[in-house]
Formats: sequence, C-alpha cells, structure tokens
Amino acid sequence: MAMFGREMGGSRPGSAGVASQQQENIDRRERLRQLALEKIDLDKDPYFMKNHLGSYECKLCLTLHQNEGSYLAHTQGKRHQQNLARRAAKEAKERGEVLPLPGVPIPSLASRKPIPRKIVKIGRPGYRVTKQKDPLSQQKSLLFEIEYPEIQQGTKPRHRFMSAFEQHVETPDKKYQYLLFAADPYDTIAFKIPNKEVERDPSTLGGPPVAVDPRQASKYLLSHWDKDRKIYTLQVHFRLDSMMPPPTSMPPPALNAVRKMN
Repeated sequence: MAMFGREMGGSRPGSAGVASQQQENIDRRERLRQLALEKIDLDKDPYFMKNHLGSYECKLCLTLHQNEGSYLAHTQGKRHQQNLARRAAKEAKERGEVLPLPGVPIPSLASRKPIPRKIVKIGRPGYRVTKQKDPLSQQKSLLFEIEYPEIQQGTKPRHRFMSAFEQHVETPDKKYQYLLFAADPYDTIAFKIPNKEVERDPSTLGGPPVAVDPRQASKYLLSHWDKDRKIYTLQVHFRLDSMMPPPTSMPPPALNAVRKMN
C-alpha cells in the first residue's frame, strides 16, 4: 500500500490521485472553451482568422492557435480582454467619447488637478495714465486707459491692488502700492502708485446699505470696459483725509482775551 501511495503522487489509497499542473491547465482551457462557445460565434468574430497552414490567428492580439478550442480559450483571457477594451476606448475617442479602461480607477472630481491653460502671450498692452486734481476739493485721482485690441473673445480685463510686500521685483516700500491689470493673451502690467486709501462705494464693501450722495458717487472707484474700442478704463480717487496734513494743536488763548466773570 505504501508503494501504491508513492506511485500515485502521495494520494490516499482508493482516491483518483493528485492532478498535475499540465492536467489543470488542460481542464482550465476546456472550461474556457466551453464558456466561449456559449458567448462567441466564430463566424461573426472579426478577429478570428484561419491561415494557409490550417492554424488559427487572433488579428487583435497577433497570436497563433492550433485549433478553435485554443482560440476560444484565448478570447476569455486577460490579454484579449484588455486589447478589446483598448480598441473600444480608441474608437470612442475618435467619436469624441471617453471610456475608461478596465481595471483603471476613475479619479473623483475633487482629486483631479486643474490643467493650466496654455496661452501664448503677445506682449504688453498700450496704456495712458492721466493725473487729475479737483480744483475745489483738491482731491487727487488717476485715470488709467488700457488698450486690449487682441483680447480673447468673451473675456473682460481685470484689475486688483497689491501690497508692496506681495511683490518680489523691487525692495518693498510701505509708501507705495501696485495696481495690476490682466487680460489674455497680454502680459500682466502693474503701476506703482501712492499707498493711500482709495475711495470706494460703501455698497460694495459688504456692509449695511448706506445712502449715497449722487454728487459723491462720481468720486468712487470707477471701471468701464468698452467692447467696441477694446479699452478698459479705471479711475482711482484717493481719499482726501489721507492726503491732508494732520491738524496742528491750537495755541492757548491770550490772557487779555479771557473774560473774567464775577
């Protein structure tokens, strides 16, 4: 009995024995062939081809098979399924669709990084800066006119104020601030202006509604985009309080001016 057990590869007496690796591969291919016979019609398979030697070829994977069963087992394998998915994704891309490949996780929208736009800059825009001063109130202002004749369709120029400590081009000076203008495909330009408080419309500051004097409304920060002339205009009024020197203390009254009350 011991000799019989050793001849059967260590199996118990009376059992059918342990199947070899080769026999397991044969059984697996047979199961795959039977499964493929239920799903695939070789007459309608565009990748099935019989060559002049009597063998069979897979035109998608460029593999050679000795019989139909071997080809059918191949169609259920990982290589053939991946090539089918790649071909489907390629055809979908040509039609303008997007199909994910099998086994490739689709990243969520939150984890996707924005792709920066590639815009070819065409240089700096033309500009004019006019210094203004109100003859009555002595309030100073600056009028900026930026020309964007080649601005991208459907876009509008933007501006913002930047502190001297935000930039890294010049040595920061707290006496000045920068006014930036940007519009694609032009380079962003900046103007160095006094670091003084700018008159702004109270209704745009997020506070409670405030009654505005119509005569004072023209003194606020004003911007206008002329679509026809392609000129962006911005007028900056500096607060009068920030430009006036601090008041000096009044001298004490003279002694002879003091009226003594009995």
